[in-house]
Amino acid sequence: MKLHADKLPALNTVTAYGEGYVEVNRERHQAPLRFMPEGSVERWEVGGLDEISAADIAGLIELGPELVLIGTGERQRFLHPRVMAPLAEARIGFETMTSHAACRTYNILMSEGRRALLALLPG
Repeated sequence: MKLHADKLPALNTVTAYGEGYVEVNRERHQAPLRFMPEGSVERWEVGGLDEISAADIAGLIELGPELVLIGTGERQRFLHPRVMAPLAEARIGFETMTSHAACRTYNILMSEGRRALLALLPG
């Protein structure tokens, strides 16, 4: 599904997504990613969802988000509260959802000027 306007803003925007990939600023990615509206689009060095650790989540805090969206692939799955504890302890809001829903939600929040971080497993 294409999700882009005629002109791209200067912010990182999800421009398309589909089975096993996501496009950010019209660049296609098939590996896990993490990014915010400003800054670089980085590979998120995690394996599958079941391999994400509290340390992986704590690494997201260093980017300074006000909230974190975690896209869990084709199905919405939840990470163990122990894994998500670093965000709760830092008082940073978070939500897990399908990767496609996370992409749409990120674009809305980003367009509202929110410091949302998208941590995404392609789905």
